This record gives sequence, structure tokens and C-alpha cells, in this order.
Amino acid sequence: MKKILCSLALLLTLSFSVSAQSADGLLSSITGLKKGLTKGDVSSGLKEALQVGATNAAKKLGSLDGFFGNAAIKILMPPEAQKIEKKLRQFGMGQQVDEAILSMNRAAENASQSAAPIFITAIKGMSITDAVTILKGNDTAATYYLKGKTTPQLTTAFRPVIEQSLDKVDATSKWTTIVNFYNDLPFVKKLNPDLAAYVTERALSGMFVTVADEEKKIRKDPVAQTTNLLKKVFGN
Repeated sequence: MKKILCSLALLLTLSFSVSAQSADGLLSSITGLKKGLTKGDVSSGLKEALQVGATNAAKKLGSLDGFFGNAAIKILMPPEAQKIEKKLRQFGMGQQVDEAILSMNRAAENASQSAAPIFITAIKGMSITDAVTILKGNDTAATYYLKGKTTPQLTTAFRPVIEQSLDKVDATSKWTTIVNFYNDLPFVKKLNPDLAAYVTERALSGMFVTVADEEKKIRKDPVAQTTNLLKKVFGN
């Protein structure tokens, strides 16, 4: 009789243990969070990841050839000015065109040095609910969120820096020389594209592409998970 009672007790204990584990697994599946991971961890981890990604992106793009040496984000002539480039090269002004392209990229590189604080200020406003949703998203969900929430503010804050940078590297005068030369050609439609707006848009696009690359690394590469919190949130 005692053996039977002991066996029953053991079965009940095992059953309770399995049930507890199942309940824990069920809770994890419902919330979408790993075992032992709180929503607070997720929020803090994603903010830290974005801050690391934004800082790394700004550092990369703010260095020499950060834009100009990266074929994926290099700023070329605006689409509406492609025919300008072709015409000018035909008229022996290829060097001036190359200088204008280089100066646009140098302006973006110069402006990128001040981008990180702007991103970080926006990152701090992320809610816990947003963070949990982002964690369950794809490899660039956090960057996509950041882009959607901050592009208007970033554009407003970024453009003056771009304009100053364009003047600093003499891009505005180079661009004006090219446009004026083209507009003096017979039988062409006069053009006066907003260089600062174009470079600002391309600079921000390149910034978000680079932040997304950093986010992918943090999500997947243990080497990029440089803090205990990042390892806890993103580690396997």
C-alpha cells in the first residue's frame, strides 16, 4: 500500500512539474517572449540596440568615403539631372561633374557626424508595447519603426547641417556652375533642382540602410551583441 501511495505521489509531482513547464511554454508562446525575458528587458534591449546601431552607422558614414566609397549608398546625380551629366560629359565637363558628385557625398559624410544624437533622442521615446511588437518583427523592424517615427523631424534637423556641409565643401557653387552651363545650352528645358533637399533625402536613406545593417548584426551575430542585455534579448 505504501508503495502505491509513493508511486501516486511521484506521479502527481511529475505531472505538476510538466504542467508548470507547459504553462510557462504557453505563456511564452502567447507573449512571444523568451523564457525569463520581461517586456522591460525587451524595451531596454531594443533601445540599446538602436543606440548602438545608430552610433555605429553615424561613425561609419561620418568617416572619409563613408558614402563615396560605398556603392550601395553612394549619392549620384539626381534622376532629373541625369541628362545634365550626359550632356556635360559630352561637352568636356566630366571633371566638374565628378567633383560635384564627390562634394555631395562629402557633404553627407560631414552631416552624418551629427546624426547619432538626433536618432538617440527619438529612440528614447519608444514605448514598451512598440518594443515587444518590434522584437517579434523581421530583422529590420526596429529600423523601420525608427524611420517611420523620425523621418520628418530628422529631415528638419538634418537639412541645415547638409546645407552648411554643402557650402563647406563648395558643392553648392559647383552645382550652380553645372546647372547654369546646362541651362545656357540651346533647346534644353531649364532646370534648377534643390540640391540640399536631394542630398538630405539621400543621406538619410543611406543612414537608415546602414542602421538596418547594424540591427541585423545585433539580432543574429553574437559578436555584435556587445552587452549582457543585448545577449539576453537577442541571443539564442
